[in-house]
Amino acid sequence: MMIPPLLWTVVFYCFCAVIAIQILYYLFFFRRLAFYSPTHEGDKMEHPVSIVVCARDEADNLMRNLPGILVQNYKTSHEIVLVNDNSTDESRYLIDEFKKTFKNINNIELTQEAKMISGKKFPLSMGIRSAKYEIVLLTDADCVPASEFWIQKMQDAYDHDTEIVLGYGAYHKKAGILNKLIRFETFHTALQYLSYALAGKPYMGVGRNLSYKKDVFLRNKGFSSINQIPSGDDDLFINQVARAENTKIVIDPEAHTLSEPKRSWSEWMTQKYRHYTTAKYYKGSHKFLLGLYSFTLFLIYPLLALSIIFFNWWIALAVFGLRFLIQAIVLFKSMKKLNESDLWPWFLFFDIGMFFFYIFTLPAIWKAPRKNWD
Repeated sequence: MMIPPLLWTVVFYCFCAVIAIQILYYLFFFRRLAFYSPTHEGDKMEHPVSIVVCARDEADNLMRNLPGILVQNYKTSHEIVLVNDNSTDESRYLIDEFKKTFKNINNIELTQEAKMISGKKFPLSMGIRSAKYEIVLLTDADCVPASEFWIQKMQDAYDHDTEIVLGYGAYHKKAGILNKLIRFETFHTALQYLSYALAGKPYMGVGRNLSYKKDVFLRNKGFSSINQIPSGDDDLFINQVARAENTKIVIDPEAHTLSEPKRSWSEWMTQKYRHYTTAKYYKGSHKFLLGLYSFTLFLIYPLLALSIIFFNWWIALAVFGLRFLIQAIVLFKSMKKLNESDLWPWFLFFDIGMFFFYIFTLPAIWKAPRKNWD
């Protein structure tokens, strides 16, 4: 059966609309991170800080990463609140050894599971409520600060109006395509939540590198409204309490944290699948903006292929090229700011790969999240 030429014209116009929407996202949102320059307001005040780390059976990670937190170059009062959540390995004994040398460790031993509260919300709540200081800085046991100035750089963002500071949680650079893909997806997520925050629409943070004031946590009754959801102790909480006027970002490479990436495709996809199950609980405006971006990104390459084959190949490539040029510039500058410049030569390959990534993670939108400690 002959397909009418008008249909391919409609397909091409749909392709143009998708490209136009993508360009709008790059020019309105993502350029904000690419060209972001933090304001310097003279001498910054140093605030007392409580670093909260939750761990369950992570003795190896604590041995490897905790020293990076303990030897931070920060002269003002600070403590490390270590919540050992029902560990059955050597974590308790390891923490006791660390306490002999570092007196600012505040250790909390949990020996019973919290009923009706999934994930790590209960141990994290205990850690935050036990914090001595108003500014709380969160990271995970499998993370290490990228420099000895992590605390300093993250707390520098606080002023009278700031209650939440979003940081970047990167992954260690290793050989292999999986490592690059994990880091690109992590960068791509950060490109969105950091850019949205700069646009006055903060919607999430990552628990690997996140800070907020204890009063924000207590004032909003902690995680009580999301206790029934296994994940979301970072993104859903921030989605509820973050506003344009109370949220700032810190992207200085010395303020990053570094984690060990997953070693297999199945482990990584399981992790991402679990993370994406919380997206359906975001505010409506955030779901719309994120959904429209993902939907148009998903459509680009199928519509491009159809337009090249059945409409006009050079016009289709010209339209695609406009988005490609803007994308290349924005990603180059953004990756440079987040110390991910080595990913830039791969961005087109990974951009195409996002089509398949969305196919694999799409079921997470409507399926219930697994109830495991994360």
